[in-house]
Amino acid sequence: MRTSRYFLATLKEAPSDAELVSHKLMVRAGLIRRLAGGIYTWLPLGLRVVRKVEAIVREEMNRAGAIELFMPAVQPAELWQESGRWRKYGPELLRFKDRHERDFCIGPTHEEVVTDIARREIRSYRQLPVHLYQIQTKFRDEIRPRFGVMRGREFTMKDGYSFHADYADLQREYRNMYDTYTRIFVRLELKFRAVAGDPGAIGGTESREFHVLAESGEDAIAYCPQSEYAANVELAEAVAPKAARSAPTEKMRKVATPNRTRCEDVAKLLGVPIEKTVKAIAVIREEARDGASGSFAMLLVRGDHDLNEVKTQKVIGAFRFARDEEIEQTLKCGPGYIGPVTNATFTIYVDRAVAVMSDFVCGANEVGYHLTGVNWGRDLPEPQPQLTGDIRKVVAGDPSPDGKGALEIVRGIEVGHIFQLRTQYSESMKATFLDEAGNSRPFEMGCYGMGITRIVAAAIEQNHDEHGIVFPQPIAPFHVALVPIGYGKNAAVRDAADSIYRALTDAGFEVLLDDRDERPGVMFADMELIGIPHRIVVGERSLKDGLIEYQGRLDKETKKVPLGDPLAPLRTSSC
Repeated sequence: MRTSRYFLATLKEAPSDAELVSHKLMVRAGLIRRLAGGIYTWLPLGLRVVRKVEAIVREEMNRAGAIELFMPAVQPAELWQESGRWRKYGPELLRFKDRHERDFCIGPTHEEVVTDIARREIRSYRQLPVHLYQIQTKFRDEIRPRFGVMRGREFTMKDGYSFHADYADLQREYRNMYDTYTRIFVRLELKFRAVAGDPGAIGGTESREFHVLAESGEDAIAYCPQSEYAANVELAEAVAPKAARSAPTEKMRKVATPNRTRCEDVAKLLGVPIEKTVKAIAVIREEARDGASGSFAMLLVRGDHDLNEVKTQKVIGAFRFARDEEIEQTLKCGPGYIGPVTNATFTIYVDRAVAVMSDFVCGANEVGYHLTGVNWGRDLPEPQPQLTGDIRKVVAGDPSPDGKGALEIVRGIEVGHIFQLRTQYSESMKATFLDEAGNSRPFEMGCYGMGITRIVAAAIEQNHDEHGIVFPQPIAPFHVALVPIGYGKNAAVRDAADSIYRALTDAGFEVLLDDRDERPGVMFADMELIGIPHRIVVGERSLKDGLIEYQGRLDKETKKVPLGDPLAPLRTSSC
């Protein structure tokens, strides 16, 4: 491909609203252009990258035995009403009416549609298992789209769905997809981790998330370098302390802590380790199974720990943080000074780490004061076993739940998620088959998603430098940037560049020949910006010695190579 015949749309400056490196570089490199909030046009250069990701995903999915189909983006409300998600999914589901006033939505996912296909077409266990997948546009009406295509509203996704006669076969396919996803990310040459995840709005039981590791990642991942344990921090277990609680050594007393509402500030004022402080968090339970909906409750975590909302919800049910007026009504005290030593009646949930603390510091339920030397069983009732659990986020250095070392924390960008849906959708939508005994049974189902366009952005977040994108070769828009200096003015340069272009393309390389009438610096900058792994420069001076110049995208220096063997550096380069 020649730049004179290609749509190359590079920019010197990034848009002012771009926050992530990937967003800035994708716009500057001419991969995407914004049409509306969270909606982007993929320009030719960007589409080449997307198609390469799709090709690898498609090859591995087919290799794994999945069968491709293509389902409509527009879905009737009736299917979502059957599954119970029409209201449950929330405002991210873009709903609309057609000219006949019938309700539809633009699909954010396709569990309902594919389950409808299965219940219509699969009658017998003899037709199972079946795994159907597609690569298709999705739409989720994000309240605040940001980060370019990383958190856009419209995106391309690979979503697959498997149907099975029993749970054992679902588990087999789940492992098959785990291995398939691993092969995909290895082929994409991305650093990644598969971690235990939370099923979220999709539902189901066990799930695994696949994260591309990058400092800009929205998700924190806890992993053990000494083992294979890895989990999203939202799900990672904080192991119960092994040490027993120490006996009290202090008397409880009230101390003045004016304008100190944070545990860090209180600990500094009192000259104690922050690990000796307890953080009290007031909440209102919203959907409690024990009939306590709407009730005030308090959560206790150690001062240096953070509350894990996902794990807490599994312990106490759905909740929200209490408003200031609700706190004052219950405790007669403003936030920042509340604590568990009180005559007020409400439920107190205690993190495991707090349950073994002694002589700790907590709020005194009086503005400007805290209590020191607080002890369980003496100053307040012992934590109830049923109200004590794992409600905090893990931190680096915590013991790994598998007992094989200590946890470390890295950040990642979620690009894939596999679920064991079980019978959640097949039961609600009455999708059944006849088993070997002639009995009607619901399908066991699996769901396997992968963000195609998000992978492109994640790859850039992981692979870039001060000059631009550094694409892994399998998904680079072109393999080689061929830059002739003075192509339109020097016949020798032009003939050599054309000869090299033919040799490289005949060898199977995708080459972008920059035949523009531009200064060398402009051409070099553009080729670095768009992330092409290899660059060959043809110049009049080097040609006189029968040489051309090669430089890998991350190489610091150029190499002189023989004009007669332009493939030599590509055979030995690690780019």
